[in-house]
Amino acid sequence: MVTASSSSSSSSDPNTQGAFSTIEGRHTCEKEIKKSKFIAIAGHVSDQLQAESFLSEVSDPRATHNCWAYKVGDQYRCNDDGEPSSTAGKPIYSAILSSGLDRVIVVVTRYFGGIKLGTGGLVRAYGGIAMECLRNAPTRLVKSKVPMGIEVPFDLIGALYHQLQTFKVEDIKQDYDTGKAGAAMVTFKVDFDRMRSLEEAIKTNCSRDIAFFKR
Repeated sequence: MVTASSSSSSSSDPNTQGAFSTIEGRHTCEKEIKKSKFIAIAGHVSDQLQAESFLSEVSDPRATHNCWAYKVGDQYRCNDDGEPSSTAGKPIYSAILSSGLDRVIVVVTRYFGGIKLGTGGLVRAYGGIAMECLRNAPTRLVKSKVPMGIEVPFDLIGALYHQLQTFKVEDIKQDYDTGKAGAAMVTFKVDFDRMRSLEEAIKTNCSRDIAFFKR
């Protein structure tokens, strides 16, 4: 069974929050439970296409089940891959939620060993190995980028660029076709947690009259 969900609420989107933690590279965890071998592989994904590619790459067609779940912001999917409903995909997804990580996929491959675990045993097995895999995986902090634009007079462009370089903004672009004589539109991306400080620095060192635009 595949379960999918998404929310229209922007408050749960990592792009609207300051930062999120995700997995660095890939991490694998293996455990034998009542003669069944469970292998969990966790990794970072940024969207559904990457999740599907990851699943295709790490799943073993010779295994009894390849169950999985992923979370990207407020979107998630999970799959029991033939196990009884809600005994594999949802426990894996619950482990992702409990970890506090985002933009993460976990695939748990099971090689059946001949002893049935029951629904409770399956939930504990899939959820437990997913949680262990995430707990031991190396992680990194990703700061969200905020796209911004500033309409600035030509004579202040030099001072503006000095502040942009100081705050290590990215993707700087300049457009002179703004419809306003003697001014240019400068667009860029800045770390979420530096946005307010950058605005204040620009107003202090360039001009209080400069207008900021969130793109």
